[in-house]
Amino acid sequence: MNNTDKELLKEINDTFNEDAESYNIRKNGESIKRKVNNYIDIVTKEDQSGIDIYVKENTLFGIVHIPVIITESGLTDVVYNDFHIGANANVIIMAGCGIHNDYHQNSEHDGIHRFYLEEGSKVKYIEKHYGQGKGKGKKILNPTTEIYMKNNSSMTMDSVQIKGVDDTLRITKAELEDNTTLEISEKILTTGNETAKTEFIVNLNGENSSVHVTSRSVAEGSSIQEFKSNITGNTKCYAHVECDAIIKDEGKVKAIPEIYAKNIDANLIHEAAIGKIAGDQLKKLMTLGLNEKEAEEVIIKGFLK
Repeated sequence: MNNTDKELLKEINDTFNEDAESYNIRKNGESIKRKVNNYIDIVTKEDQSGIDIYVKENTLFGIVHIPVIITESGLTDVVYNDFHIGANANVIIMAGCGIHNDYHQNSEHDGIHRFYLEEGSKVKYIEKHYGQGKGKGKKILNPTTEIYMKNNSSMTMDSVQIKGVDDTLRITKAELEDNTTLEISEKILTTGNETAKTEFIVNLNGENSSVHVTSRSVAEGSSIQEFKSNITGNTKCYAHVECDAIIKDEGKVKAIPEIYAKNIDANLIHEAAIGKIAGDQLKKLMTLGLNEKEAEEVIIKGFLK
C-alpha cells in the first residue's frame, strides 16, 4: 500500500494495523490482504464479487476489519459481503470505504452487507465513509445493510459519513425475531452540492423485539439530505426513531417518517427536529473568545460526535 492508501485507511479505520487478528483489505475491486484465525474465517465468493465472513459460535470478543479503498478514477466497485454470526458469539466488525479521486471520471463503491445473527449472538458494527481528491469526478458511496436477527440476538450499528462524499444512497433493512435488540446511530455531514439519502426499513416480527434509530446530520452549503424511516410493529414490540438535523447556508433537509402498528401492543415513536444552530448556543461560546465561525464549528463537531 502507498501513502494515499494508508491515509484513506486511517480516515475510515484508525485502529487498524497488520497485527490485527483478522481482516480483509479491498482495493480497487480486489482483495489485496487477508488474515484469519481459528474462530473467524473469510472466504472469497465464487458466484459474485465479495466475501463470506464466518464467526464461530461462542466466540468471545472477536474483531474483524473489512476496509475498502478506491484510488482509481472511473471505477464502479460492487461487492456483496455476508456475515454469518454463530450462536452466542460476540464480535466487533470494523468496515468502511475511503475514495481518493484526482481525476474527472466518477469513482463509486456499492457495498451490500448482509448479517445473519444466530440465537444469542452479539454484533457491534462500525462503518465510516470518506472522500477526498482534487479531481472533478464524483466520489459516490451507496451502502446497503441487511440484518436478520434470530431470538435473543442483539446488534449495534454506528455509521458515519465523515466528509467528501458527493452522492450517497444509504439503505438499511432489518428483520427482528423474539427478544432481539437493534440500535442504530447514523451521523452525516454534507457540504457544497453533495446529496445524501437515507432509508431505514425495519420489521419487528418477534415479541419483545426493539429498535432504536438515531440520525444526526449537518447540511452545509447547497447540499441536500433526505431521511426516510419505515418501521412496522407486527406484535408486542418497541421502536424509537430520532432524526435531528442542523442546516447552514442554503442546505436542505427532508424527513419522511412512517410508523405502522399492526398490533395493539406495538409501541412506536418517531421524533424529528430540523433547524439552524440556536443563537443562544453561539453567544455562549462567543463569550469564551470564539468568533461566530469557530463557535459554529465547535457546536457541529459536538453534534456529530
